[in-house]
Amino acid sequence: MPVATFPLGPLQTNSYLLHQEGQAIAVDVGGDPAPMLTYLADHKLILAAICLTHRHFDHMYGVAKLSSAHGAPVFISRDDDCLAGTEAADGGIWGFPKVTPFTSQAMPSGTVNWGGMECCILQTPGHTPGGVSLYFPAHSLVFTGDALFYRSIGRSDFPGGDLQTLLRSIKENLFTLPADTIAYPGHGPATSIGDERSNNPFCGDFAE
Repeated sequence: MPVATFPLGPLQTNSYLLHQEGQAIAVDVGGDPAPMLTYLADHKLILAAICLTHRHFDHMYGVAKLSSAHGAPVFISRDDDCLAGTEAADGGIWGFPKVTPFTSQAMPSGTVNWGGMECCILQTPGHTPGGVSLYFPAHSLVFTGDALFYRSIGRSDFPGGDLQTLLRSIKENLFTLPADTIAYPGHGPATSIGDERSNNPFCGDFAE
């Protein structure tokens, strides 16, 4: 399953399009989605869903425009609703611009099918209260948002963050995935679950 990566917005947030048989899913939209729209058009793709790993401004800047252009529903965990109205979610913090409002639906729990692509919603709070990771078992892919990075983990000092919760999320819900699962994070390069389980200095075997 092809995965196209677009580092967008002021914090170069990884915004993803994955697709199969003419259907696509967007994961996070961190800035102007123009390159994502071009990719969708060039590949003649129908956007089935826009999925947000968590409610932080730098993952949402382009959601309104992308959703409007394709009429795709937006899904986000209701456990992050406590952040709504804060600068962490709406922007404005540290002089960054505001996020254009958009309509969203509750992120489903368990396993869901979007555009013929089966996704397991993994609860990975700690960076935010409602953080999720999106696991596609048939393709050995997981989108970890800002929970797990290459050789690093997400911050836990923002409102609603908690370090011990984040570490538990990673160890119990991500490190239990097959070792060859490719992990696509919210920032920086892709990695693998096996690599991070062995070598991540914050939560892997290297740290013990």
